[in-house]
Parts: sequence; C-alpha cells; structure tokens
Amino acid sequence: MIPDDTYMARRLLLLGEWDAALAVLGPDAEPELRAEIAVDRWFFRIEGHDEAEKTVAALDPASPTAHLLTARLAYSRLLFQHAPRADDRTVAEAGYRAAVEHGDEKLRGWAEYHWAVLLDNIDEDATGALPRYETALRIATESGDGYFESYIIRHLAPHKEPAERIAMLRRSLHLRAALGARPQTVAAQALLADNLPEDDPERAELMRTFRPGAEELRIGWLLSEH
Repeated sequence: MIPDDTYMARRLLLLGEWDAALAVLGPDAEPELRAEIAVDRWFFRIEGHDEAEKTVAALDPASPTAHLLTARLAYSRLLFQHAPRADDRTVAEAGYRAAVEHGDEKLRGWAEYHWAVLLDNIDEDATGALPRYETALRIATESGDGYFESYIIRHLAPHKEPAERIAMLRRSLHLRAALGARPQTVAAQALLADNLPEDDPERAELMRTFRPGAEELRIGWLLSEH
C-alpha cells in the first residue's frame, strides 16, 4: 500500500504543485521521490537549482536514480545556459549510460529517452538520438505507460513529416490531459500551437489557453519562448 504522503506528493507533482508536493512529504519519505520532485520543479520553473542538487546529493550515488537525476541536472544547465559547468556534457552522458546499464526496465527507458534528448537538443545529433527514442518508446508502449509515451513522442514528432508530426503532438497532448498532468499538458498545448499554421483557429485557441496556465505554474522556459 502506498503511504498517504507519497500518494499526495505524486498527485501534487502531476498538478505542478511542486512546493506543496515537497511540503507534504514527511521526514521518512523516500529520498528518491523528494529528489524527483525537486528536479522536476527546477526544470519547469528554472528555480531552486541548488535545492534540487542537494536532494540528489542525498541519494546513494551508485543508485540508478541518482545517476539519472544527476545527468538531468547537468543537461538542464546546458539547455538553459544556467551556470553550465565544463563537464556537464560528460556528466550527463555518463549518468544516462549508468542508468541504462543498472536500472530496472522503466528507469532504463527513461534514461534512454533523456539520453536521446541530450543528443538531439545539445549535440543536434538526430542520427544518434532516434534509436534511443525508439527504444524508449518500445518500453513505454509495452508497459502501457501513457505518461512516458507522451514525453517520447513529443520529441520524436519534429523528426517526422508534417501530418505525422501533428498527429504525434496531438496524441502527446491528449495523453497528458487524460492523466491530469498539468505542466506537461500546458507545454504540449504550446508546442502543438507552434507547429500549426498561423491562420489556423486551433492554433489561436491553444495560444489563448496555455498562457494562463504557464503563468500560474511559473513555467519559466515556456513563458520566455512565447
């Protein structure tokens, strides 16, 4: 049975209520969950980097989750150009590799996905990224994990022809909305809008819809892009 504070924290995380999710966790809560929430908050809000790093440092450094979250922090510093460190690129890939080699099936899938995003967004190496996206997608679909699938197809979509790209972006949006994952839904609305013609009424409606949510949740990178 899942402890009440763990259940509440995970529900609040889905809603983008990161501060409340952290606050509800008791002193005996899983440190991996605390670190996951803190890293997620940093990524969406571009706030609380030092706290996120401390929660990751509190984990067993040899654990697959610590490898994955350490890599995610390094990647995000590069992506946002937030005080990037000289070894961030190396640290990110090493962390993803370790998580792939030592994690369970689900965590390995997430590590493959994040590794693909590193290759795609930082290295602009689509050739290297695509096989890792496909591996992650196979794990997501075989396990029936729609939340995970929504992340993968969001990043696969730009590599597809227009009709398939739009279909994938819509599916990503619908999966997230159905699961009540609010920050991810808002981000999916914005990306779908960006890929529709400027005179498309759906684009206009998406633009009107996502911005209030992004402002309320303080999704830093999304507001700066639009």
